[in-house]
Amino acid sequence: MSGFDWGAFGVNLGFAALTSLAVLLITFACALVRGLHRIVDIAWGVAFAAVALTTYVLSAGHGDDGRRLLVTALTMVWGLRLAGHIAWRGRGHGEDPRYERMLSKAPGSRAAYALRMVYLLQGGLVWLVSLPVQAAAYITGPMSALAAVGGLVWLVGLVFEAVGDHQLARFKADPANKGRLMDRGLWSWTRHPNYFGDFCVWWGLFLITCEAPAAAAATIVSPLVMTYLLTRGSGKALLERHMAQRPGYAAYQERTSGFFPMPPRTKGP
Repeated sequence: MSGFDWGAFGVNLGFAALTSLAVLLITFACALVRGLHRIVDIAWGVAFAAVALTTYVLSAGHGDDGRRLLVTALTMVWGLRLAGHIAWRGRGHGEDPRYERMLSKAPGSRAAYALRMVYLLQGGLVWLVSLPVQAAAYITGPMSALAAVGGLVWLVGLVFEAVGDHQLARFKADPANKGRLMDRGLWSWTRHPNYFGDFCVWWGLFLITCEAPAAAAATIVSPLVMTYLLTRGSGKALLERHMAQRPGYAAYQERTSGFFPMPPRTKGP
């Protein structure tokens, strides 16, 4: 039966908040120097990796070493891969239209508005969503089969996210596809393989935390918040509003699952 070190976990919460805040404030300073707020998207994955590493260091002697290493490695691989992909995708581009639209409506200082509505908000979300990673490091007792199940769900998510990103990048790199919709590979099974991948990653990490029911109960809000963001917040819902006017997108919606992967639908005779 696994236990949970509540006292040490409580201390970790404070240090994790400071770590997340530090990453986002450093990113904010860099954005002001460069005049480019889109780099905050790179900091999203970096901040998760930094929180995981901080937790690993602080949890030494408090939780099972195998579980500590597992959740740290899984989180850092996911976070750094995502950060690297976004950095590569955005090279040579100007400001992200999302941030330009948001900041054009800023009441007063654009910098102060960006700090409140983008950087501090994302820092808080990193801390909240990473709660299962923090908690898992303070679970005592050896890992069970549940950790393997969580790791497998995480792996499915990473594959969907990485393969989906790769397929989309190759599609966009071909001049023959200019103006066309990506509806091949994983994108023919779900309109959002990368968001579905994120969904699996964070539910997989939460499953590892479920080895201690008390820790799971304290952190269930995290995958629920991430699911909301992916499906109804800044993920799927926002992107589909942006894509709604693209020629052929309505037909793509009709034949392709909106989130969970399913075989493409075909019209009857």
